[in-house]
Amino acid sequence: MNRVQGKVAFITGAARGQGRAEAVRLAEEGADLILTDLCASATETDYAAATPEELAETVALVEKLGRRVVHGIADVRDLDALEELVRRGVEELGRLDVVVANAGVVNWGRFWEMSPQRWQDMIDINLTGVFNTLRAAVPAMIAAGNGGSVIATSSVAGIKSLPGQSHYSAAKHGVVGFAKSAAIELAPYQIRVNTIHPWGVRTPMGEMGPEAQQIFTDHPSYGASMGQVLADPVFSEPEDIANLVLFLASDESRTITGAQLPIDHGATKV
Repeated sequence: MNRVQGKVAFITGAARGQGRAEAVRLAEEGADLILTDLCASATETDYAAATPEELAETVALVEKLGRRVVHGIADVRDLDALEELVRRGVEELGRLDVVVANAGVVNWGRFWEMSPQRWQDMIDINLTGVFNTLRAAVPAMIAAGNGGSVIATSSVAGIKSLPGQSHYSAAKHGVVGFAKSAAIELAPYQIRVNTIHPWGVRTPMGEMGPEAQQIFTDHPSYGASMGQVLADPVFSEPEDIANLVLFLASDESRTITGAQLPIDHGATKV
């Protein structure tokens, strides 16, 4: 129960789903947390946005485990807001060791039919948001001189592109390229950078909503790209993703950097 004892982790998109599971799992193993979420709609989606009440519930779950929490509502597109939250978190908690760039959105559409704004929002949130998260956090990690671990949430769509998701695939592939470069640049500071690649996860964002269902109804050939090797379970639970994040945050993964770790039921293999 002490795999990240004494460490401090910064998690974006922490109000619910994977971000909440990651916060709770790291807290169970001894970490204090800096948590943020937008808690509002970032762009058009077919699922409801997280709420301030959900972020407060995540905070309460962490505090119930006896861990300290600094939290705030922030948009990953707002670098100034992220920098201020990290500054406050490091001031109160004393250090920063782990970054989990988890915040993201998903929506659907064929590229020539989606609005330019839908494309831009996806890139701004799912790719530039990861840059902003690391840009806000890494200077404090370097200054502390303790090394650390950065984990960026990509997707199966960051390894194999998916139909109806050209914008999402582009952003998630971009996260991989960015993380690989960051791993090389941060190696002299003993800061590791890796990407994780979930498939369907049982969260409001991860399950296929009406927009996705319509895409595959209208274009049944697209289904050929959506297979997985393990038929059971159909979906990952958020805790499955959190367990991988814990491994990468801990010293158990001290020789792993610049890697892309699928947690995908074998979906990248078919």
